[in-house]
Amino acid sequence: MSKPFKFKEFTVNQDRCAMKIGTDGVLLGTWTSLKHNPFNVLDIGAGTGVLSLIMAQRSNAQQIEAIEIEDNAFEQCSENFENSPWNERLFCYHASLLEFVEEVEDTFDLIICNPPFYSEDYKTEDKTRDLARFNDAMPFRHIIYAVAHLLGQDGIFSTVIPKKEESSFIELASSIGLSPKRILHVKGHPEAEIKRSLIEFSYHETAVKTSELIIETSRHNYTQDYIDLTKDFYLKM
Repeated sequence: MSKPFKFKEFTVNQDRCAMKIGTDGVLLGTWTSLKHNPFNVLDIGAGTGVLSLIMAQRSNAQQIEAIEIEDNAFEQCSENFENSPWNERLFCYHASLLEFVEEVEDTFDLIICNPPFYSEDYKTEDKTRDLARFNDAMPFRHIIYAVAHLLGQDGIFSTVIPKKEESSFIELASSIGLSPKRILHVKGHPEAEIKRSLIEFSYHETAVKTSELIIETSRHNYTQDYIDLTKDFYLKM
């Protein structure tokens, strides 16, 4: 039984979600720029709903919509939204990404996605966990297809992917006219290799700002950069 994950301003139940709360989602939520004051936000593949909840705490966005295909995760995400202080601004759709694209006419000022990956490494016996972990459930090209249809002309698309996928993902995004604005390379500790790339895209080409984040210097000794990003959320920061 997975315990609820308590943040400073909200709690996330995750016992029915295959993918538990992890550093990737929290970092993506805290790092994504809100300088353009999005009115509406879309969270693709919401899982527990943590990304949407972080967006609700950080922004004044009036509509924060999430999509989740897996039954249990959808129910749990909806409950987490309902139990949060921002339940009037949060809504979860039970649909596949492609169904959502076909049904929705709106465009969004911000699209965020913490997609499933580890496609080539292994599959487990747990089908729902596999669905959450592997990008054959939501291939990168489906995400880009959805963004092409759903992102407003002045909107931002923000995602986190394995570092080794970075150049191919940027190439895929460029096929619909998206250019990277900001890239954050994440390392677990100073000697570790870069594992993750957080990338923010827009339709307006600008010089790319690339930076690096190291999470901890030694076990549980977090860097100031990491503390600054997450201190409004994690209880012990």
